[in-house]
Amino acid sequence: MNASSLSGGLFDSETRRSEIERLAKEMESPDLWQDQRRAQEVGRKLKQLQAPLEFVVRLDRELRDLLVLDELAASEQDEAAADEVRREFERLEGEVGQLELRELLRGKYDGLDAIVTLHAGAGGTEAQDWVQMLWRMYQRWAESRGYQVEVLDILPGEEAGVKSVTFEVRGEYAYGYLCAEKGVHRLVRISPFDASGRRHTSFASADVLPALSDDDQSIEINPEDLKVDTYRSSGAGGQHVNKTESAVRITHLPTGIVVACQTERSQHSNRETAMHMLRARLLERKEEQERQEVADLRGDQGQIAWGNQIRSYVFQPYTLVKDHRTGFEMGNTLGVMDGDIDGFIEAYLRQQAQHAV
Repeated sequence: MNASSLSGGLFDSETRRSEIERLAKEMESPDLWQDQRRAQEVGRKLKQLQAPLEFVVRLDRELRDLLVLDELAASEQDEAAADEVRREFERLEGEVGQLELRELLRGKYDGLDAIVTLHAGAGGTEAQDWVQMLWRMYQRWAESRGYQVEVLDILPGEEAGVKSVTFEVRGEYAYGYLCAEKGVHRLVRISPFDASGRRHTSFASADVLPALSDDDQSIEINPEDLKVDTYRSSGAGGQHVNKTESAVRITHLPTGIVVACQTERSQHSNRETAMHMLRARLLERKEEQERQEVADLRGDQGQIAWGNQIRSYVFQPYTLVKDHRTGFEMGNTLGVMDGDIDGFIEAYLRQQAQHAV
């Protein structure tokens, strides 16, 4: 492990330092702080660029200290010290692996927060319960990374589970990581809702969008193209939420895209959040059209990854979670459902990086 080779190999340090200087100067501008949202965005970009360089400096210092300790342990034949050196090397290798993975996230929107929507497929209560299980899985994963999760819209099932839920995951590179989860997730288990104890197969889809800032110029929305409806919240939330028409549904007439939010206390806040979601969905539509145009020019009619089954979660007759895109699998299904999905995400991101070369 060599810090200088890491610095030169993972990223162009000079280019990064130049961008850091530019953003740092922008942060010093008094005009920037008149727009709090823009200031937060610049601050986040600056932090994302600085973190890897700071890591390399720390890594170089810790490696030097470990080499000294290793020589001392060898000269004194101190096995306890030698074991400590090995553990520290393993820890640093793990941190380098995480940095390498994060450096794969170079997409325009990878550093943004993520808006995730889960929908139940055919199967009634069984599929709705599967959505709730996936929702819990992503919540646990987010918690393990110190990310924040906020529910934007939810439609409970009649008997159990959730028909659909939309939530925002806030944290560095949340979208870059979670975009690996786009697609159809398949569950195979003995249904707790079947008195005969038969095995059932259920499906749920995950849609992942970048959470664009309101001042993002990539998407323009004409107010005349919007149909706005208000209604009473159908979910839990107390007397205020359910007795006033605070929930908002926005239909984008040219595309037919519909978004809704009912979790905020005020109609104004729900409208702002719904517009936030609409902007993300319009971006997805725009980029999908651009990808399709390129595919048509190439004569490539390949499948769209997020529209197909990507992963199977088998609880019976054996336990296995397998990603059909990468072949990565884990036998600890309970661990996966508790949020241990980093292995799947890493395998997908590395596969995408290889395809991009």
